[in-house]
Amino acid sequence: FKYNRSTTQIIGAQIKMSDQAAQGAQGKGIDPDTLSLDQLSQLKQQEEQKLTVISSNYASLRAAMARYNASRDAVTTLQAQAEDREILVPLTASLYVPGKLVAEKNKKVMVELGTGFYAEKNFSDAIEFIDRKVGLISKNSENLLKVIQGTKKNVENINISMQGKLMQIRARQEGLKHQAANA
Repeated sequence: FKYNRSTTQIIGAQIKMSDQAAQGAQGKGIDPDTLSLDQLSQLKQQEEQKLTVISSNYASLRAAMARYNASRDAVTTLQAQAEDREILVPLTASLYVPGKLVAEKNKKVMVELGTGFYAEKNFSDAIEFIDRKVGLISKNSENLLKVIQGTKKNVENINISMQGKLMQIRARQEGLKHQAANA
């Protein structure tokens, strides 16, 4: 399996920044009534861009979790095999060479620790390592999901404020038309 630790660190940093921004906004409380329609539109656009980036990061985390789960399944399958077996070993994404797993030597696997570092681990240690990574990714996914939900709520509130502003503008225009007709 292949795992890019820097991706998790970047995503984790973005979660922290998003959480801090959300806490800051809640503490300060931006009053949408004080913003113009253009400012609300810009704020909505920023929140939608943030939502796009965060959603993309969430999808990346879910894909990484799927790769780890596939890795766990592969290690478990490999551990259960007691006989010699012919396999195809990938050299590149489209180039494979024949290989043979020898049961008596088939006791350890190479695990990528991150940033190109590998370690040889026995099956139980490899599975434990994978489970720790899945737990970390799961926790980050949950945090990111909370940020996504908060951002969606922000976009919803901005839309409501924009609709209110548009209704105020229409009401003023109707009032001006009515005054002009009565004058």
